[in-house]
Amino acid sequence: MQHRFYTLDVFTTTRFQGNPLAVITDGDGLSDDQMLAIAREMNLSETVFVQKPTDDRALARLRIFTTKEELKLAGHPVIGTWFLLAELGVVPAQEGGVHVLQQTGAGILPVEIRFKDGRPQRVTMTQKEATFKPSKISKKKLAEALGLSLKDLDPKLDPEFVSTGIFNLMVPLRNRQALARIQLNMVELARLFGKQGALAYCFALGGNSTAYARGMMPWELYEDAATGSAAGSLGAYLVKHGKFGAGHTLHIAQGVEMGRPSEIEVEVSQNGKKLTPRVSGAAVKVFEGTIRT
Repeated sequence: MQHRFYTLDVFTTTRFQGNPLAVITDGDGLSDDQMLAIAREMNLSETVFVQKPTDDRALARLRIFTTKEELKLAGHPVIGTWFLLAELGVVPAQEGGVHVLQQTGAGILPVEIRFKDGRPQRVTMTQKEATFKPSKISKKKLAEALGLSLKDLDPKLDPEFVSTGIFNLMVPLRNRQALARIQLNMVELARLFGKQGALAYCFALGGNSTAYARGMMPWELYEDAATGSAAGSLGAYLVKHGKFGAGHTLHIAQGVEMGRPSEIEVEVSQNGKKLTPRVSGAAVKVFEGTIRT
């Protein structure tokens, strides 16, 4: 059988920047093992398989695979896939915003696609309400796994696991210089994590509602150029700890150190203690072709 695939660079409007993504647009009929094998063949941080939804409310079902396993939710796969589906006409173009529902492993979640002159400009995904879990990992051992010292960690903020669909560890650093010095020990980070989370989202705050981040992954690819799920979690983390205001836009620069600069925008709505992030970005198509299975 043949299946249509595309690759996109996500959280950028410039090819060969941002975070690469593979999307198989006709993913029905593929087994879990076949999807995992294709994801390994693509060898990107994530590969998406678009399928017919099993819930009538959703326009499409997104199955998201790393080279190791299926994820319930991830940011750049959602942004890139819906940008592509809008370009392909699956989402009818209209000036302004179009709202659709998607089926993911984390449930039925809304997506907004903004169009201009008939073409998609920006995709916004609403993530699940943030949940927080204290980190029991030794700060000293965490710093060492990142190739840093204890003094490189922010003395006023603690690392914390946050999920808006998938748990990632927020790792606040003292400054951008510490961020640039990270030298990941992948094996040690994986040992520290166990089954607790997907990646260490290391960040340093800047001025004018900005943050600089690196997504350090304890598997083969070791660093992610743009991590939408963790970016949403970071927005909620900063609101919770009084470092950023709900309703404002946080601009996150990620992937700079790997030569794949990415631009992620996050807004967090607050209802009492409930914090719900919305993550936005653009994408650009790079390759297209067919896969034989």
